[in-house]
Amino acid sequence: MEQLKTIGRELAMGSQGGFGQSKEFLDLVKSIGEARSKAEEDRIVLSEVDILKRRLLEPDIPKRKMKEYIIRLVYIEMLGHDASFGYIHAVKMTHDDNLLLKRTGYLAVTLFLNEDHDLIILIVNTIQKDLRSDNYLVVCAALNAICRLINEETIPAVLPQVVELLNHQKEAVRKKAIMALHRFHRKSPSSVSHLVSNFRKRLCDNDPGVMGATLCPLFDLISEDVNSYKDLVSSFVSILKQVTERRLPKSYDYHQMPAPFIQIKLLKIMALLGSGDKNASDIMSMVLGDLFRKCDSSTNIGNAILYECIRCISCILPNPKLLEAAADAISKFLKSDSHNLKYMGIDGLGRLIKISPDIAEQHQLAVIDCLEDPDDTLKRKTFELLYKMTKSSNVEVIVDRMIDYMISINDNHYKTEIASRCVELAEQFAPSNQWFIQIMNKVFEHAGDLVNIKVAHNLMRLIAEGFGEDDDDADSKLRLSAVESYLQLISEPKLPSLFLQVISWVLGEYGTADGKYSASYISGKLCDVADAYSSDETVKGYAVSALMKIYAFEIASGRKVDVLPECQSLIEELLASHSTDLQQRAYELQALLALDARAVETILPLDASCEDIEVDKDLSFLNGYIQQAIESGAQPYISERERSGMFETTDYHPQDHHEVPTHALRFEAYELPKPSVPPQASNELVPVPEPSYYSESHQPISTSLDSERESSEIKLRLDGVKQKWGRPSYQSTTAASSTTPQAANGISTHSDAGVGSSSSKPRSSYEPKKPEIDPEKQRLAASLFGGSSSRTDKRSSSGGHKPAKGTANKTATVPKENQTPVQPPPDLLDFGEPTATTVTAVDPFKELEGLMDSSSQDGGSSDVMGLYSDAAPVTTTTSVDSLLSELSDSSKGNSRTYQPQTSKGPNTKEALEKDALVRQMGVNPTSQNPTLFKDLLG
Repeated sequence: MEQLKTIGRELAMGSQGGFGQSKEFLDLVKSIGEARSKAEEDRIVLSEVDILKRRLLEPDIPKRKMKEYIIRLVYIEMLGHDASFGYIHAVKMTHDDNLLLKRTGYLAVTLFLNEDHDLIILIVNTIQKDLRSDNYLVVCAALNAICRLINEETIPAVLPQVVELLNHQKEAVRKKAIMALHRFHRKSPSSVSHLVSNFRKRLCDNDPGVMGATLCPLFDLISEDVNSYKDLVSSFVSILKQVTERRLPKSYDYHQMPAPFIQIKLLKIMALLGSGDKNASDIMSMVLGDLFRKCDSSTNIGNAILYECIRCISCILPNPKLLEAAADAISKFLKSDSHNLKYMGIDGLGRLIKISPDIAEQHQLAVIDCLEDPDDTLKRKTFELLYKMTKSSNVEVIVDRMIDYMISINDNHYKTEIASRCVELAEQFAPSNQWFIQIMNKVFEHAGDLVNIKVAHNLMRLIAEGFGEDDDDADSKLRLSAVESYLQLISEPKLPSLFLQVISWVLGEYGTADGKYSASYISGKLCDVADAYSSDETVKGYAVSALMKIYAFEIASGRKVDVLPECQSLIEELLASHSTDLQQRAYELQALLALDARAVETILPLDASCEDIEVDKDLSFLNGYIQQAIESGAQPYISERERSGMFETTDYHPQDHHEVPTHALRFEAYELPKPSVPPQASNELVPVPEPSYYSESHQPISTSLDSERESSEIKLRLDGVKQKWGRPSYQSTTAASSTTPQAANGISTHSDAGVGSSSSKPRSSYEPKKPEIDPEKQRLAASLFGGSSSRTDKRSSSGGHKPAKGTANKTATVPKENQTPVQPPPDLLDFGEPTATTVTAVDPFKELEGLMDSSSQDGGSSDVMGLYSDAAPVTTTTSVDSLLSELSDSSKGNSRTYQPQTSKGPNTKEALEKDALVRQMGVNPTSQNPTLFKDLLG
């Protein structure tokens, strides 16, 4: 009966305003939700602001009412309006003894304030008191506020109490204390560097939630310094193994997957630790194989774990069985109807192609489907995959596809990226010179001025230098093909400015080189360019310079120069131009036409654009003229430095120089007092004493100025003062450089790790979804995936432009044990104890035995985090063969086994599958191109 009365009272309260909230508050929420425009919403909120300003000024406001007012302030802030007039009331509410009011105050304060707000200082004492509370809910509220509000300066005030809470009896407090320490490490690593070893200890916590929270700071630490945490490989593998065996309580399951987010974080950590490390990779192989078998691919979270496994396998040293399992998972992704799963499949394929290039050929039709998919994000990811798998046999198809896609999009940022990739692939794998010139013309024509200017300079230099060989005929053909293509394009309307600069330069250098085109024809084209783009001074400058070269080559060869009327009118127009650059070019062209052949040949020699120019920085050729002028009574040159010093220290005032004003701005740093000279009380400023928590020490550096200025100027003492603005002085730069910590090791790249070490070819599991395959797709697949699967067959020296870039041809990696050891950065977790560099036979987490009670909710997980007790100590003597044998043994009984094809000779089963596939397509192999089917079927 009492319960019914309580429910009745609550229902009555709800009808009047709802469970402790007034009807006025509910009406506010309702009116905001029903607002039909932003203006109406702003009107409601501003009216509420006026009401709250009046209410908060009333004396003796009941606590229940104040709590509601604070919540209404939160609504105002969330809708983008200023509620700063009520911040102080939220801060006061954090001091309340009532738990509900205190938590409401902490919630409001964390939403209202930031770590640099002036009111933070008022909360620090409250947080310190609440961290010592006997109520763990109060402690949790204070720890939540710490993670949002504590800045670098206030960390020392709460750090000792947070460290003590790592041993609190409540697991929720321990987990939040770990999160607070992680926050401190991100804000100021130096302030908690001596406490980071606590993360290692909390990895052994009895509660899985605390252990899972510890993985986040450990991931950051391992990303900075991998070598210092190699001894934790066996422990991470043991944790992941027990998680996959469902040793955790059912409360950690998500869609029937055991603790999936802990699994994903562990896989990311293992990818870092296993990179380039054979022993670590061998230890991880077994548990990774179990993950591929146990993951449920019918759920999104299961696919997320599979994708993370593929990423981990692409980072560690390659294992044939794991690569085969990853290929099967990618095949499932690509066969899915979901664009998200296809995206994951394309991304995973791009990662594995660096290790095993043959994997992409098994999914060629799926890649073609993704390339033609209307989803733009999926299409872009597919182009990234094609970029990685480009070689000399398929470069033409891939680059043509990229250019067509570049023409169809309007995103300038991505268009620039596609253009740069097309240029890079054309430079590395171009099969012929003419094709290279055509591709560059298309890129310049359609990407316009989005192309990097360095690309234009590289193209001009390439045409000028040729191929670096003694084959002059090949160089001449390249230049002639460039001239012919540019003469065809020059009449196109609205060509990009950068492309016109390249065209003008090439026509000026090589337009008449082979005698195929006359000087008058080329000069007429250049005049048309200058006239059509009269507003672009850069293009006109290039055109005038090209005209100068054309006429110079004609004069040097002894032929008569006939200046076209349009060229003469262009010169006369530029002689009166407002642009000094164009005017100077026009005067130089006019003067050159009046010189003889010998002088012109000396000024502009033929085909000398790539010759090195020797620059005499000292201008020694003027020495005779200078000496003659001095002997005639001229004053010697005085450098700027000597000149400024003479004005300050002497009375030298030459008549042809103006006196330097004494009030001119000076940009050198203020002089600091010398330690040996006592400061004078009359003209020296006394610095404010430094705060006791300020620990940085800046040594004053004296700069020498004139003795007279030293005695007359006021000196500002800057000992320990940190410069906040203005030009950095010598003191600030040196102090900063002296206190800069040594850069930590980052994540090493894995693009070339173990390339070519896979001994077995993963079998394809992709089957066509359609009964009939488009012949056009077959031809495209044969063009993209046909030929050798190695990316090392780049353009040879006989037909290439440049040597391939280093990142495009890597076939092997240098074992890390053969490399010169590099001094690692200082270990943040080093407390003076000896650190082990290898995995010892003794389990460092022996103390983890019996981490879970027998009273666990899950009947099969009573030994959940008996965590590391049942895992045998993993030693470095474990061989790859033994692990692989265990992996294969554990896979028996499953519907799928991962066995590489190691036997040579014909495979009867494979041949039958191929024949079946041909019959499904309904095509007679003998009536079609046999080479196409050979490429298509692998």
